[in-house]
Amino acid sequence: MDLFLQQSANALALGGTYALLALGLAVVFSIMGLINFAHGELMTISGYTLMYCGLAGVPFVISVPLAICAAMLAAVAMERIAFRPVRNASGATMLITSFAVAMILQVVFQNFISARSQAVLLPAFLSDSIVIGGLIIGVNKIVAIAATVVMLVFLDRFMTKQKTGIAMRAAAEDFAVARLMGIRANTVIAGAFALSGLLAGVAAVLWVSQRASVDPLMGFTPVLKAFIAAILGGLGSLRGAVVGGFVLGFIEVYLAAFLPPELQEFRDPIGLGIVVLLLLFRPNGLVPSNVLKAVKV
Repeated sequence: MDLFLQQSANALALGGTYALLALGLAVVFSIMGLINFAHGELMTISGYTLMYCGLAGVPFVISVPLAICAAMLAAVAMERIAFRPVRNASGATMLITSFAVAMILQVVFQNFISARSQAVLLPAFLSDSIVIGGLIIGVNKIVAIAATVVMLVFLDRFMTKQKTGIAMRAAAEDFAVARLMGIRANTVIAGAFALSGLLAGVAAVLWVSQRASVDPLMGFTPVLKAFIAAILGGLGSLRGAVVGGFVLGFIEVYLAAFLPPELQEFRDPIGLGIVVLLLLFRPNGLVPSNVLKAVKV
């Protein structure tokens, strides 16, 4: 029982990170119909900001907001420079643009910073553990769970109470009608990218706090997993992105913990098989979007 609870805590921490990343993808997709595969590079930018702040002796409590702000600014710049000129192009063009931006940034990181993994200076308390009953939970995992809860509550309030958030929800429902009602397209889309940058920045801080390192390809794997989570939850559904992130986190952690040793090398294919099985029964995702309705044929 203790092992199960221990692994459940680990799954909550990992699933929370996936949920934040999947939300960042879903926010942009729900408005623009774009899967931004350069989202992982926003994570990397935050990671390198943390690294340089640590080398400069900046306190961690200041480094974290700076890293998150760096991701938000990079996301807004990405939208303005790369995606706004092709906004009215086909979905394939925007998708290729996102791949191009990701590859360009990876090359920049490799050539101007380092192709190797770099250590990030973190506070000593993040490597500590807390004993609760028979459970030993790392402080970094507790921080990850708490940060995820805070971000999800903030996003819920932002989307339902704030004018910009309500405008984003309206644009996600029907962008053309929202524009006719006076909602400014540039403002809404820039806000969506800034929000995705905020989520990527928070996820990057949580990811780095458990890895204590950053490299040019740091964001690739978690964003790929977040994309799977977004599809599992229901592409275009914000609540679905959260559900999909947590479900994928639980699948990965439970397989790593409870799968027999002789099957551990097949852990990833088995996990993807479970995702496909779930989608066979829920082809629109676990929490389908009200806008995007897949049809079984």
